[in-house]
Amino acid sequence: MGTAGAAVGDADGNASAGDSRRVAVPPLAELASRLGEGVLTTDPDIIAAHARDEALFCPAEGAIALVRATSASDVQEVMRFATEHRIPVVPQGARSGISGGANASPGAILLSVARMNDVVAVSEAERTVTVQPGIINQDLKDHLAPFGLSYPPDPGSVGISSIGGNIATNAGGLCCVKYGVTRDYVRSLTVVLADGTLSVLGPQTAKGVAGLDMRQLFIGSEGTLGVIVEATLRLVPALPDPFTAVATFPDERSGLQTVADFMAGGGVPSLFEFLDGSSLTMLNAYGDFGLDGEAGSMLIMQVDLAAAESEAMMANFAEVAHACGALDVAYSDDPADSADLIAARRMIQPAYEKFAGAHGGGQLLDDVCLPRAAMPEFCDRLDALRESSGLTISLVAHAGDGNTHPSVFFDAADEAETAKALEVFGEIMRIGLELGGTITGEHGVGYLKRDWLGEELDAGAQRMQLAVKNALDPLGILNPGKMLGGL
Repeated sequence: MGTAGAAVGDADGNASAGDSRRVAVPPLAELASRLGEGVLTTDPDIIAAHARDEALFCPAEGAIALVRATSASDVQEVMRFATEHRIPVVPQGARSGISGGANASPGAILLSVARMNDVVAVSEAERTVTVQPGIINQDLKDHLAPFGLSYPPDPGSVGISSIGGNIATNAGGLCCVKYGVTRDYVRSLTVVLADGTLSVLGPQTAKGVAGLDMRQLFIGSEGTLGVIVEATLRLVPALPDPFTAVATFPDERSGLQTVADFMAGGGVPSLFEFLDGSSLTMLNAYGDFGLDGEAGSMLIMQVDLAAAESEAMMANFAEVAHACGALDVAYSDDPADSADLIAARRMIQPAYEKFAGAHGGGQLLDDVCLPRAAMPEFCDRLDALRESSGLTISLVAHAGDGNTHPSVFFDAADEAETAKALEVFGEIMRIGLELGGTITGEHGVGYLKRDWLGEELDAGAQRMQLAVKNALDPLGILNPGKMLGGL
């Protein structure tokens, strides 16, 4: 696959193409001298604690050092050193991802930007904020609240994921059905390239078409093209309190059909979330949420229009839901009701973890995004997978934009069941592609899904992806073996 998949050379610069076993340890004391006190560590226990994200079934061995950068100049020094010695670098943020994109590689330096977490500047006049990559999404939102401004991208991991990581995977979340994903809010990026060059991508202005938009290449590039050290983000006025509707259904299909029909009829929700019956049961077992445990599925829908428009939209939603067989539909304009429901929705992953812990410990969370009209059929095919595999497969979704998150649960101590779970995980991606979808809507490819990227991209697209990778990272040292590693 060319340089993007080649092994790095040894410390003397001798190519070791395809043989990552012969990577010599570079003179790390030299790198440490270029950095601040305590920035670099070779302590094996500390390296091991930073060697992986939340993904299962992804290798994470062999890192030789951890650099906890505190400035762009630290990042530049690491990349210059890595280029000089032809050694891999794995950029890291909060390590909250679930695709193995931040996992260690053999002979690699782990380059964490988690300590670079400052808000550099807020411009009320331009409605922008400039931040370092390590800032946590929710901390940024809290910082902006006194200014009456909002940063809408709102992943389920909002309390633990960093802005740099959100940019690296083009994260979406609960509000993206109306407000868009991370890509829609990145005004400009400051990045460090593989050779240590510092470059600003994108204008500071609201509009700009001077040359190719290199900024967009870095959004969603998962640390394979360069390291983000600063971002200027577009903001909007503080989001209004929404009206919130809840509808329950006898089964999954009727809930997802409601989503497709409501959106096709011109619905403009600011949030549209789906939870299947097993997810409701797991949430109730996790906390006192008072959800209808007898329902086959539930929708949470929000509208943040003017009061009269919101009322009309709620009435329309109720009509569509009842036509699709809803058991119950209710709505409220009380912000407390909304906050309680969204808090429950955000607890789905801890609830899943509790269930998994009591049933063998294994969970694979998928991230297939579909055309909305295809979601009911996707639901039917999940049912068939449940029946054929005998495994528990739960489903939540950012349903308004078709981003589904099926979870496959299994006994991690049972070899046969683990193999079956991996097979089902792959089959879910295959079904998504067959229905016109994509293998990942927001979690990224990382290592976990790298062999599936070629299934989605045609030959021309693969050549373009590798050409970009090889142009920006000719030595193949940036996050090798991830995202493009299967092409």
